[in-house]
Parts: sequence; C-alpha cells; structure tokens
Amino acid sequence: MSMTRRNLIKSSILGAGGLLIGDQINSENKVEDKGLENNIHHSVCHWTYNHISLDELCLLVKKIGFSAIDLVGPKDWSVLKRYNVDSSMCNGAEIGLTKGWNDKQYHDQLVKNYSEHIDLVSSAGYKNLICFSGNRDGKDDESGMQTCVEGLKKILLKAEKKGVVIQMELFNSKIDHKDYMCDSSAWGIELCKRLDSPNFKLLYDIYHMQINEGDIIRTIKEHFFYFGHYHTAGVPGRHEIDESQELYYPAIMKAILQTGYKGYVAQEFIPTAKTNIEKEKALRKAIKTCDV
Repeated sequence: MSMTRRNLIKSSILGAGGLLIGDQINSENKVEDKGLENNIHHSVCHWTYNHISLDELCLLVKKIGFSAIDLVGPKDWSVLKRYNVDSSMCNGAEIGLTKGWNDKQYHDQLVKNYSEHIDLVSSAGYKNLICFSGNRDGKDDESGMQTCVEGLKKILLKAEKKGVVIQMELFNSKIDHKDYMCDSSAWGIELCKRLDSPNFKLLYDIYHMQINEGDIIRTIKEHFFYFGHYHTAGVPGRHEIDESQELYYPAIMKAILQTGYKGYVAQEFIPTAKTNIEKEKALRKAIKTCDV
C-alpha cells in the first residue's frame, strides 16, 4: 500500500484523466475479448490503475472480459453504473488506514460515517464496504479487539438489515503498514467469531498475508468461512503476479474455488510497465493467470 492509495482511500477522490488505453477502445461498451472462464469473479483496484480516468478503466475491464472495480466511493458510482460495472468493494466511510475501530476516540465519527454509507451502498445495489482496525499505537491486541467489537456492534445490525457486508482488510505490518493491528488471519478470525455476524468478514489480502504469515492455501481452505473478499499482488514488491514473484496464483485461485467462494478476487498489484498499453497487457495477463 503506497501513499497514493492512502490519500485516495481517505478522500475517496480517485484520479481522472489520462491517455486512452491501446489503439482503440470499444466505445459501445461491449466485451471484446473472449475465452475467460470467469469461474473467478474478477475485479481490479482503482488506485493501482488511476493513471487513466475511471471511464477508461471501465471500458478496459469490459474489454478484457470482466465487470467490477474495487475501492470506488459514492461520488464515482454513477460512472460505474454508466458502464454496468459493479463496485465490488466500496469505500469512503473510513477515516483512514491508521485510525480505525480499535480506538474509541474515533467511534462516534466512524459510526456516523458507516451508518450513512451502509444506506448508500444498499441503495446503490452494492454489497461490500471496507473498514480498518487502525494502528496499535501502544494498545495490546486484546484491548484493541474488545474496542473493535464494541464499536462495530453499533453498525452491524443496520448492515444486516440492509444486506451490506462490512469487511476489515488484513494488512502486513512488516513492510507496508507498520503497527497495523489486524495483521494476522488469527486476530481477524477471532474478531469475526466475537462479532458473530454474517455481515462482518475479512478482506483476505494474499499479498499482505504472504508477507506476514505465509501458508496461504491452507489458511484459505481451513478458514474460508471468515473471508468475504480477496486481493492479489506479487511478492516481493507488490507488482505483477508473474514468474518474477514467489506466489503461484493459479493454485491459490483453485483453492479459493474449492471452498465454494462466489465473491470477487481483485487485482491490486502496482504495474511496473511504463506505458498505458503495457499496463493494459499486465492487467490482462493477471486476469488470465487467475482465470482458472
């Protein structure tokens, strides 16, 4: 996670503008590429492809053969709807990545924000809304968890009534998010158990969990019930999920499918390619890699 995404998520102001991708983009909003199995429901995180406008990204995902974009807030949903693209993981209710539910001083604002956004997500016909634990800042894991439970319980009844799933993202605290509290699947799973709500899940970020704990496939197979969404990226570096990194994503995707998962897997790698055409090819390759 770079400062770019940190700023984008906090403000929910996702970049506009940029050059048109490829030689031509189908202006009629038709899926041009054929051959995706789509057993995996594919998505891509907007912040990693914000070198182009959201309109252009919508056209690109349709061109490749899928119809979802992660981490788009309410002000941009009209763009997604214009192209019949799903907002697969909504954002905009959070205060930030470091200030979250594990600190009572933020509860009043978070409850207000999430109560409003639950209504917005539901009215728009979407399902998932991201949240964050926040940093430890000297708090031990048990007291932080108790505080998360106390705060999240204030919004979960509404989330259940509205059919919205609140999803806390797992981050690594070794490289990218020093001091982040929800940095292990075990901590996140225990939080899910204490909240005991079908409308609270974990966003299992494969990149982050490979760095902090590894054992990806076994964890998915044994604890899939608690995982409501997945993110990808290459390790090390958070770049393309190609032969240069240590994870073998086809096997991971097969493990996810074997659990009966029907949700989205969103690409969240930062492309190393220099040109827009090369970045388009990188996304196309990542989708193909995960399309098992």
